[in-house]
Amino acid sequence: MSRFLTAAATMQTLSATAMEEASREGRREADLEHLLFALLLSEQKAGQVLRGLGITLDAARDAARQQHAAQLQSLGVSIEQNEPGRITFHETEGYEWSERALGVMTRAGDGRRAGDAAAILRELLTEPSGLITGILERVGTTPAAVTERLDDAERIPQHPTSSKSTVQGRFEVFVPAAIADVWELVSDAERMPEWEPQAGTVEVETADSWIVRSRTEYPDGKPAKVKEPFRRRRVTRAEALEPTSVVWSFVFPDAAHPNLRTVWIELSPAAGGTQVTLTSSWQRRGGWRRIVGFLLSPLQRFFVWLQLFQTGGAISRVFR
Repeated sequence: MSRFLTAAATMQTLSATAMEEASREGRREADLEHLLFALLLSEQKAGQVLRGLGITLDAARDAARQQHAAQLQSLGVSIEQNEPGRITFHETEGYEWSERALGVMTRAGDGRRAGDAAAILRELLTEPSGLITGILERVGTTPAAVTERLDDAERIPQHPTSSKSTVQGRFEVFVPAAIADVWELVSDAERMPEWEPQAGTVEVETADSWIVRSRTEYPDGKPAKVKEPFRRRRVTRAEALEPTSVVWSFVFPDAAHPNLRTVWIELSPAAGGTQVTLTSSWQRRGGWRRIVGFLLSPLQRFFVWLQLFQTGGAISRVFR
């Protein structure tokens, strides 16, 4: 998607969500806190970072109300705030952005800025009124901490786009455990035998890589028949953003024509536990093997999905 389309789509989705939030309060003007709520609900990295810091929508809403009350009290004004109601944006008209919120979104698309949710969040964090700083402090974080996490998130490679050189798959699973506990499991290479179905033992190779040997037998006691070139895998933790995502790469160093497998594990809070999204990408082999691969694409995609299904099930079982 082009930069222009990205910015336009982001503006559209954030506007709708922010104005829905404003309508809960009986307001027709979406302000900075409503923009923050919309970013918190965004599927883009800005939303992932905010949720990864443990910020929930209810907590952010409460913090905004407390911050507004505190600002009024500092001016000697005390008013009773009405309890928010349901969303009525889709039933009413006449909504617009406040001048300062619109300024944040405009600056996020100026010059070389991308105009995406991350750019908007960065502008919001430096907005001078102090409202967002106050809200973030009330939910246990700071603009600096959010910025640091956002910097880390933007260094993580994006999921690969569809190409003729890869076979890809995706699987989601709910895990009945806190996001921090799931992160501790899936980000630790030495715990890989607990959740990676083919992993038997793990040996440290370097500070950034490990050698994982295949299982010698399955959980039911039957022997695992694995050909010699595929008994060892070199595993590298390519990227990690605690506690929301980790990227692992796998390769068979003893195989004659090793191909790289990359697995993205993304975590997000969910009611009663954690939503885990697994995305896998296999490099196709070159030459005549690629032609055969194209013919077998449906079977390969099923195989990738099956691997992710087994991995997701294993992660869930650790906590059940």
